[in-house]
Amino acid sequence: MYNSFLDSTKSAIEMCAVCNGSGLTPQTWGLQFPASAAEDLPEILKPREAGGILEYAGTVEVVASENRDGTPIKNHLRWGVYLVFKAGSPLVRRFLEMHGFLRDQTGEYGAVFRPFHLIGLELGVSVASAALRGEATGSADEFIADVASVAKRDVKTGEVLDGEGGYTVFGRLTTARESVASRYLPLGLSRGARVIRPVSKDSFVTYDDVLLDDKPLSFRIRRGLEEEARKALER
Repeated sequence: MYNSFLDSTKSAIEMCAVCNGSGLTPQTWGLQFPASAAEDLPEILKPREAGGILEYAGTVEVVASENRDGTPIKNHLRWGVYLVFKAGSPLVRRFLEMHGFLRDQTGEYGAVFRPFHLIGLELGVSVASAALRGEATGSADEFIADVASVAKRDVKTGEVLDGEGGYTVFGRLTTARESVASRYLPLGLSRGARVIRPVSKDSFVTYDDVLLDDKPLSFRIRRGLEEEARKALER
């Protein structure tokens, strides 16, 4: 599991869950991991047309806690969570300025953040809410995002993929539409898959590249989900 944090797989899985539970859409390239301090969030994480790096609004991104050269970032958000939003009106822009919100140079984009999240404590509350009140902390309403398998190195015919956190593949966030249309192998089915044709490093692994065991329930559920997605694309 620790390795899946380092190779970006864990981030892709988490942002996939956020997208499918909120209606946000992944960017074409998945996640960029820009280096950003808390105060820089509204300047960096806004659409490109507004001077930021995002492909469009209504998406997800994860920020890095150090620069590309390995130097640390002061006031980083390694343990934190954040939200960047657009004001949209003079009243909201005035409100953000009056209350000292983090804002970009135009005052149109703002951000809120927490420097930490207490997963160890929050998990118990989620379990209790589900068990005692029948309330889910979150659930997937749509199949918007997916995590596809990408080769960490050149993978040869006959090799067996070792899944999340392993030596052969990592997960990349993508849109469900692209994933289903291109027959990308979902990361969740990659462990134990036998390669039947070579895959180059940094290339997506597809269903056509591997031989899978079709008996597990996870396989049948996934293929059913894909079939529903294909029908939706045809409509």
